[in-house]
Amino acid sequence: MNALRIRTATWFSCFAVVLPLLSLGGCKTYPSLNPDEKPIAHDYLIGPGDNVDIIVWRNPEVSMAVPVRPDGKITTPLVEDLSASGKTSTQLARDIEEALSKYIQQPVVTVVVTEFVGPYSEQIRVIGEAAEPQALPYREEMTLMDVLIAVGGITDFAAGNRARIVRNVDGKQHQFSVRLDDLIRDGDVTANVPMKQGDVLVIPESYF
Repeated sequence: MNALRIRTATWFSCFAVVLPLLSLGGCKTYPSLNPDEKPIAHDYLIGPGDNVDIIVWRNPEVSMAVPVRPDGKITTPLVEDLSASGKTSTQLARDIEEALSKYIQQPVVTVVVTEFVGPYSEQIRVIGEAAEPQALPYREEMTLMDVLIAVGGITDFAAGNRARIVRNVDGKQHQFSVRLDDLIRDGDVTANVPMKQGDVLVIPESYF
Protein backbone atom coordinates (compact mmCIF):
# COMPACT_ATOMS: atom_id res chain seq x y z
CA MET A 1 0.00 0.00 0.00
CA ASN A 2 2.84 2.37 0.88
CA ALA A 3 4.51 1.58 -2.47
CA LEU A 4 1.25 2.37 -4.29
CA ARG A 5 0.96 5.69 -2.48
CA ILE A 6 4.56 6.56 -3.38
CA ARG A 7 4.01 5.73 -7.07
CA THR A 8 0.77 7.76 -7.11
CA ALA A 9 2.44 10.74 -5.49
CA THR A 10 5.33 10.51 -7.93
CA TRP A 11 2.95 10.42 -10.91
CA PHE A 12 1.07 13.50 -9.71
CA SER A 13 4.37 15.31 -9.10
CA CYS A 14 5.52 14.57 -12.65
CA PHE A 15 2.17 15.67 -14.05
CA ALA A 16 2.37 18.90 -12.09
CA VAL A 17 5.77 19.62 -13.65
CA VAL A 18 4.91 18.60 -17.21
CA LEU A 19 1.49 20.26 -17.45
CA PRO A 20 2.78 23.85 -17.10
CA LEU A 21 5.40 23.13 -19.79
CA LEU A 22 2.74 21.85 -22.17
CA SER A 23 0.55 24.82 -21.39
CA LEU A 24 3.35 27.27 -22.07
CA GLY A 25 4.14 25.60 -25.38
CA GLY A 26 0.49 25.50 -26.36
CA CYS A 27 -0.23 29.10 -25.40
CA LYS A 28 2.71 30.62 -27.22
CA THR A 29 1.34 33.01 -29.80
CA TYR A 30 2.76 34.50 -32.95
CA PRO A 31 1.69 37.57 -34.93
CA SER A 32 -1.13 36.92 -37.36
CA LEU A 33 -0.76 37.20 -41.11
CA ASN A 34 -2.67 39.89 -42.96
CA PRO A 35 -5.38 38.15 -45.06
CA ASP A 36 -5.37 41.08 -47.50
CA GLU A 37 -1.64 40.88 -48.21
CA LYS A 38 -0.94 40.53 -51.91
CA PRO A 39 1.62 37.97 -53.13
CA ILE A 40 4.66 39.31 -54.94
CA ALA A 41 4.68 38.62 -58.68
CA HIS A 42 7.11 35.84 -59.38
CA ASP A 43 8.13 33.91 -62.50
CA TYR A 44 7.98 30.14 -62.22
CA LEU A 45 11.37 28.55 -61.64
CA ILE A 46 12.15 25.06 -62.92
CA GLY A 47 13.00 22.42 -60.34
CA PRO A 48 14.02 18.75 -60.05
CA GLY A 49 11.14 16.51 -61.12
CA ASP A 50 9.75 18.95 -63.67
CA ASN A 51 9.31 17.83 -67.27
CA VAL A 52 10.26 20.24 -70.04
CA ASP A 53 9.60 20.21 -73.78
CA ILE A 54 12.58 21.57 -75.72
CA ILE A 55 11.64 22.75 -79.19
CA VAL A 56 14.46 23.71 -81.57
CA TRP A 57 13.04 25.51 -84.60
CA ARG A 58 13.67 23.63 -87.85
CA ASN A 59 15.66 20.99 -85.98
CA PRO A 60 13.21 18.30 -84.86
CA GLU A 61 16.03 15.78 -84.41
CA VAL A 62 17.27 17.68 -81.34
CA SER A 63 13.80 18.64 -80.08
CA MET A 64 12.47 16.44 -77.29
CA ALA A 65 10.77 16.21 -73.89
CA VAL A 66 13.11 15.56 -70.97
CA PRO A 67 12.81 15.34 -67.19
CA VAL A 68 14.84 17.52 -64.86
CA ARG A 69 17.02 15.12 -62.92
CA PRO A 70 17.27 15.12 -59.11
CA ASP A 71 20.55 17.01 -59.44
CA GLY A 72 18.71 19.79 -61.28
CA LYS A 73 20.27 19.10 -64.69
CA ILE A 74 18.98 17.96 -68.08
CA THR A 75 20.52 16.05 -70.95
CA THR A 76 19.50 16.40 -74.58
CA PRO A 77 21.09 15.50 -77.92
CA LEU A 78 24.26 17.63 -78.30
CA VAL A 79 23.79 19.10 -74.81
CA GLU A 80 24.92 17.15 -71.77
CA ASP A 81 24.48 17.98 -68.10
CA LEU A 82 23.02 21.45 -68.50
CA SER A 83 21.78 23.02 -65.26
CA ALA A 84 18.05 23.76 -65.35
CA SER A 85 16.95 24.06 -61.71
CA GLY A 86 16.28 27.57 -60.48
CA LYS A 87 15.88 29.02 -64.00
CA THR A 88 12.83 30.30 -65.84
CA SER A 89 11.89 28.57 -69.09
CA THR A 90 13.21 31.58 -71.02
CA GLN A 91 16.56 31.50 -69.24
CA LEU A 92 16.92 27.79 -69.91
CA ALA A 93 16.05 28.32 -73.59
CA ARG A 94 18.81 30.91 -73.95
CA ASP A 95 21.32 28.57 -72.25
CA ILE A 96 20.38 25.75 -74.64
CA GLU A 97 20.77 28.09 -77.59
CA GLU A 98 24.27 28.98 -76.45
CA ALA A 99 25.19 25.31 -76.06
CA LEU A 100 23.72 24.36 -79.45
CA SER A 101 25.41 27.25 -81.26
CA LYS A 102 28.56 25.11 -81.41
CA TYR A 103 26.72 22.71 -83.72
CA ILE A 104 23.76 24.64 -85.22
CA GLN A 105 23.91 28.07 -86.79
CA GLN A 106 21.77 30.56 -84.86
CA PRO A 107 19.51 28.04 -83.09
CA VAL A 108 16.10 29.22 -81.90
CA VAL A 109 14.89 27.34 -78.83
CA THR A 110 11.60 27.37 -76.93
CA VAL A 111 11.20 25.61 -73.57
CA VAL A 112 7.74 24.62 -72.29
CA VAL A 113 7.32 23.24 -68.77
CA THR A 114 4.70 20.47 -68.83
CA GLU A 115 4.88 18.98 -65.31
CA PHE A 116 5.44 21.24 -62.34
CA VAL A 117 7.27 20.56 -59.08
CA GLY A 118 9.53 23.57 -58.69
CA PRO A 119 12.75 24.07 -56.70
CA TYR A 120 12.77 22.74 -53.15
CA SER A 121 13.34 26.25 -51.83
CA GLU A 122 9.99 27.38 -53.26
CA GLN A 123 7.81 24.41 -52.35
CA ILE A 124 5.13 24.68 -49.66
CA ARG A 125 5.75 22.10 -46.92
CA VAL A 126 3.02 20.87 -44.58
CA ILE A 127 4.10 18.96 -41.48
CA GLY A 128 2.36 17.68 -38.38
CA GLU A 129 -1.32 16.79 -38.07
CA ALA A 130 -2.33 17.11 -41.72
CA ALA A 131 -4.27 14.25 -43.27
CA GLU A 132 -1.48 13.88 -45.87
CA PRO A 133 1.66 15.83 -44.87
CA GLN A 134 3.65 16.63 -47.99
CA ALA A 135 5.54 19.19 -50.05
CA LEU A 136 3.48 21.07 -52.66
CA PRO A 137 4.56 23.08 -55.68
CA TYR A 138 3.78 26.76 -55.20
CA ARG A 139 1.00 28.17 -57.39
CA GLU A 140 0.39 31.82 -58.14
CA GLU A 141 -1.99 33.40 -55.59
CA MET A 142 -1.99 30.20 -53.53
CA THR A 143 -3.81 30.52 -50.20
CA LEU A 144 -3.95 28.61 -46.94
CA MET A 145 -7.26 27.09 -48.02
CA ASP A 146 -5.70 25.78 -51.23
CA VAL A 147 -2.96 24.12 -49.20
CA LEU A 148 -5.43 22.47 -46.82
CA ILE A 149 -7.48 21.12 -49.73
CA ALA A 150 -4.32 19.67 -51.29
CA VAL A 151 -3.32 17.82 -48.09
CA GLY A 152 -6.85 16.58 -47.34
CA GLY A 153 -7.48 18.82 -44.34
CA ILE A 154 -6.33 18.16 -40.78
CA THR A 155 -6.68 15.15 -38.49
CA ASP A 156 -9.03 14.80 -35.53
CA PHE A 157 -6.01 15.21 -33.25
CA ALA A 158 -4.89 18.55 -34.70
CA ALA A 159 -4.85 21.77 -32.72
CA GLY A 160 -5.80 23.78 -35.77
CA ASN A 161 -5.96 27.19 -34.15
CA ARG A 162 -2.44 26.74 -32.80
CA ALA A 163 -0.98 26.12 -36.25
CA ARG A 164 1.67 28.44 -37.60
CA ILE A 165 3.47 29.35 -40.79
CA VAL A 166 7.25 29.54 -40.78
CA ARG A 167 8.40 32.05 -43.40
CA ASN A 168 11.68 33.62 -44.47
CA VAL A 169 11.40 37.40 -44.52
CA ASP A 170 14.46 39.33 -45.72
CA GLY A 171 16.67 36.34 -45.00
CA LYS A 172 15.35 35.84 -41.46
CA GLN A 173 12.95 33.17 -40.22
CA HIS A 174 9.64 34.41 -38.79
CA GLN A 175 6.61 32.54 -37.46
CA PHE A 176 2.99 33.61 -37.90
CA SER A 177 -0.16 32.31 -36.27
CA VAL A 178 -2.97 30.87 -38.43
CA ARG A 179 -6.45 29.62 -37.49
CA LEU A 180 -7.15 26.35 -39.26
CA ASP A 181 -10.11 25.33 -37.09
CA ASP A 182 -11.86 28.63 -37.73
CA LEU A 183 -11.22 28.29 -41.46
CA ILE A 184 -12.15 24.63 -41.92
CA ARG A 185 -14.77 23.94 -39.27
CA ASP A 186 -16.40 27.36 -38.89
CA GLY A 187 -16.02 28.58 -42.45
CA ASP A 188 -14.40 31.83 -41.33
CA VAL A 189 -12.88 33.11 -44.58
CA THR A 190 -11.05 35.86 -42.70
CA ALA A 191 -8.74 33.07 -41.49
CA ASN A 192 -7.69 32.39 -45.09
CA VAL A 193 -4.30 33.98 -45.80
CA PRO A 194 -1.98 34.07 -48.83
CA MET A 195 0.93 31.65 -48.96
CA LYS A 196 4.41 32.48 -50.23
CA GLN A 197 7.17 30.44 -51.82
CA GLY A 198 9.06 28.36 -49.26
CA ASP A 199 6.42 28.59 -46.50
CA VAL A 200 6.25 25.76 -43.95
CA LEU A 201 2.83 25.08 -42.36
CA VAL A 202 3.23 23.47 -38.94
CA ILE A 203 0.10 21.80 -37.51
CA PRO A 204 0.62 20.74 -33.88
CA GLU A 205 -1.18 17.95 -32.05
CA SER A 206 -3.80 18.77 -29.48
CA TYR A 207 -2.82 17.84 -25.93
CA PHE A 208 -6.36 16.91 -24.95
